[in-house]
Amino acid sequence: MQSLNTEIGKYLNFNDFCTCTNTYKKYASQIDPFPSNSGSITAIKNLCEHIIDPIIDYFGEENFQLTYGFCSKDLKRYLEKKDPATNQKNGRIDPSTDQHMALETNRNGQYYCKRPGASCDFLITNVPSNQVVDWILHAHLKFDSLFYYGETRPIHISYGLEHKRAVWTFSNKGMPTKKGIENWVKLALNI
Repeated sequence: MQSLNTEIGKYLNFNDFCTCTNTYKKYASQIDPFPSNSGSITAIKNLCEHIIDPIIDYFGEENFQLTYGFCSKDLKRYLEKKDPATNQKNGRIDPSTDQHMALETNRNGQYYCKRPGASCDFLITNVPSNQVVDWILHAHLKFDSLFYYGETRPIHISYGLEHKRAVWTFSNKGMPTKKGIENWVKLALNI
C-alpha cells in the first residue's frame, strides 16, 4: 500500500484524494479509504497528471477544493447507508459508471466500473463552475466524462482510456442531458 503522503501529482497526495468526502470524515474510524488494487493507484495518478495538475496550475492551488475523490469499498458501503439522525442516505454513488472506484474489483473479480479510469469532483472557489468548464474545454484536456451540476456546484471529471470528452448536465428531475449545453458539446468534439 502507498504511504498516505505519497504524491499522486504535483499538488495532491493519497490522503488528500481518498479522505476528502463528508461521509468519510463522518465515519473515518470505520472506513478504510484507500485503494486495494494497484491499477486504481495508477488510474488516480493519471487523473492527477492529465487533469487535476493542469487545472491547479492554471487556477491556483489555493483556489482548488477537492470534494470527492476515490471511493473505496468501505466508503461505498457507507454512502449507501442512511444516516441514523436524518434518515437520509449518506451520499449518492453509481460505481458502474462514475469511475470514482477506479479499478477496484468486486468479489467476483469484476471491475465495479466497466470503463477503466478514475474520477473526482472539485470546485474552484473563486470562479463559477461554468467558467471552469469553458477553460477545461478550451485547454483541450483529454477527459472521459465531465458532469456540470451548476454554477456554484462541484464539477465531476474523469480520466481513462476513452478520452471521449463527453459533457453532461442534469435536468430539473436529475436526468443526464445535453440540453442547454450544446455549445460545450460541440466544443468538446472539436478537439
